[in-house]
Amino acid sequence: MGLKHKIIFGLLVAVLPLKLQAQTTTKPVHGIAMHGAPKYGPDFKHFDYVNPTAPKGGRIRLSSIGTFDTFNPYTIKGIPASGIQGFVYESLMASSEDEAFSQYSKLAESVEMPKDRSWVAFTLRKEARWHDGQPVTVEDVIFSLNVLKTKGQPFYRFYYRGVAKAEKAGKRRVKFTFSNSENRELPLIVGQLPILPKHVWDGRDFSKTTLEPPIGSGPYKVKSFDAGRSITFSRVRNYWGATIPVEVGQHNFDEIRFDYYRDSTVALEAFKSGEYDFRQENSSKIWATGYASPAFKKGFYKKQNIRHQNPTGMQGFIFNTRKGFFKSPVLRKALAYAFDFEWTNKNLFYGQYFRTTSFFSNSELASSGKPSIEELKILTPFKNNLPPEVFTQSYAPPATNGSGHIRKNLRQAKKLLRQAGWTVKNKLLVNNQTGNPLKFEILLISPAFERVALPFIRNLKRLGIIASVRTVETAQYRKRLDNFDFDMIVSSFGQSLSPGNEQMSFWGSAAAGRKGGRNYIGIKDPVIDKLIELVIAAPNREALITRTRALDRVLLWNHYIIPQWHIQSFRIAFWDKFGKPAKSPKYGLGFDAWWVDANKAKALDSKLTSNKK
Repeated sequence: MGLKHKIIFGLLVAVLPLKLQAQTTTKPVHGIAMHGAPKYGPDFKHFDYVNPTAPKGGRIRLSSIGTFDTFNPYTIKGIPASGIQGFVYESLMASSEDEAFSQYSKLAESVEMPKDRSWVAFTLRKEARWHDGQPVTVEDVIFSLNVLKTKGQPFYRFYYRGVAKAEKAGKRRVKFTFSNSENRELPLIVGQLPILPKHVWDGRDFSKTTLEPPIGSGPYKVKSFDAGRSITFSRVRNYWGATIPVEVGQHNFDEIRFDYYRDSTVALEAFKSGEYDFRQENSSKIWATGYASPAFKKGFYKKQNIRHQNPTGMQGFIFNTRKGFFKSPVLRKALAYAFDFEWTNKNLFYGQYFRTTSFFSNSELASSGKPSIEELKILTPFKNNLPPEVFTQSYAPPATNGSGHIRKNLRQAKKLLRQAGWTVKNKLLVNNQTGNPLKFEILLISPAFERVALPFIRNLKRLGIIASVRTVETAQYRKRLDNFDFDMIVSSFGQSLSPGNEQMSFWGSAAAGRKGGRNYIGIKDPVIDKLIELVIAAPNREALITRTRALDRVLLWNHYIIPQWHIQSFRIAFWDKFGKPAKSPKYGLGFDAWWVDANKAKALDSKLTSNKK
């Protein structure tokens, strides 16, 4: 090699590391988005849907159903008290309610990640403090990840399993390295990590229940409680984060109290009597008829529908396919013909609901019509392992005319049952091979759903099927779900505008046998696993939509659920003492931005006093 070539080679060797360094250099930023750039820039002062000058003060009373026996909401043991996660503990980043999936600095002052998202690093705010005055440290963050992965609920272990390690990378900087660079959602998932105080939990058994008031870093702390009956939070007067952009205009109440009621019927009567101030209604019948009281007629409390664009997910009768008789998709399809949504909506729900036809209803992520060319490119490689309808039809659950006469549907159900290997003998549907009748239980947590389940059971009886309803209290229901000890339940799978890792916990094979997991159905399908991986690895919004629609079609045509209904607005009732911002967020209720209006509260007190005379 000549001198000239040696010089050039030496320069290349010297320059190459600098070039690689430039390629991997990252810039700390204030926020990140799942796809594209976040809506709010680095100099934003507050979210658009808050009132930055909202007054602080006042007291609000809310309700919960059942009971509680722990202040640790992160383990499988016990029933956690309401409000602990949202008010006491915080995460590194905070999500906005008017974007699909963006996060902004909270406990962290900045975030950085490379283009391939193979790692993410957060620099903590130097002013972030625990309620006891101790600073929030990198050690706290690392402890939180490790304890949740080893002793937390299965959800957390599953959610953060893609995090290979967390390490201290500076006095206030913590770096998370991922085992799978295809999971583009992981930086945002880590941003949601609840941060716990290591110095408080050292030497304690994290897995046990506890009623020792927790020390967090959030805007509220536990003021008082009556075990299993009530809990009161007070606003932290010297809250370290009161002026950061994601907190401005939010958490305005001085005091928040949750009272516990035996069931929703008792809770409703308590609301109408003024025992608590705000209620979100889930029952259409109650919404239509349950609020007609003297206090409502006099305007002491109000009802309001607030339209939203939030995905409503899927609610329905959920089959536990671990049960042998529910393993057949043809049998599951047949049973859907016995549910008469149109009659139910007309006679029980006052026509307020829409039939759900997607696991991602009320969003652009929902599949509709026949598959697009882009969807077919995703689905075709799995064609031999998918129901043929995935490729040729638009999914729609069985429908009726709402009259209650569903002979046509039941005839179709009988054809499918025969196809699945079942025959009616002596008015009972029995299996052709075993001779055993089809008999199962619908497990419920609320008596309100009995009026939905019982007509369904009557229709099943006409098919020779023995079905029953069992309604149990909260603790027993939770235990049976955790152990997958049920035949059928009524439940829902909520969705966001940016589906990702939670899909693995809903439908992934690895979650099917995990105690306390959310794969209630018991799905173990390698095709679905692969489709979930594609959703998680989507490089942009367009690809995410296409891949989610493909997953949606496969879930629908496997008939894992008998779809029920959804509503496209929040139904709220509240005593007339509140102020709220003029603008509501597209994808949430924005209740944290409400405040007590002193003038309204004073006027309401005056009216109530006069009413008693």
